[in-house]
Amino acid sequence: MIALLANGFGSYGQELQTPSDFLTAFTAEAQRQDPQFRPDPQRGGAFFRKRFAQNDRMPSCSSCHTENPVQEGRHVITGKTIAPLAPRANPERFTNPRKVAKWFHRNCTEVVGRECTAAERADFIAFLLGT
Repeated sequence: MIALLANGFGSYGQELQTPSDFLTAFTAEAQRQDPQFRPDPQRGGAFFRKRFAQNDRMPSCSSCHTENPVQEGRHVITGKTIAPLAPRANPERFTNPRKVAKWFHRNCTEVVGRECTAAERADFIAFLLGT
């Protein structure tokens, strides 16, 4: 996973242009660690709503992004409006490798307290694609 991010998603490079492309890339990375891995939207939804003990003001993804990822969110600290996470509500989501790397890095470290695994990222995108 680190290699994917450090190298602009490794060999995928500019090929990553859709949410499905990112789902495929994260799934492939997760399968290198666990060949039986399959993305699970339910696991992704549980991860999205899970309360982590890292930050009292941002305990979960849904703290800023709301329980419904097709709705606009609001950053709990800055108050800035956040465009919907779900690609069907926001076609720009998961279309730019740099932005995907930036936001997964920032949000995972701030909310989860660590980098998210490739499996978590794949599950998360699978969840968002189904909402």
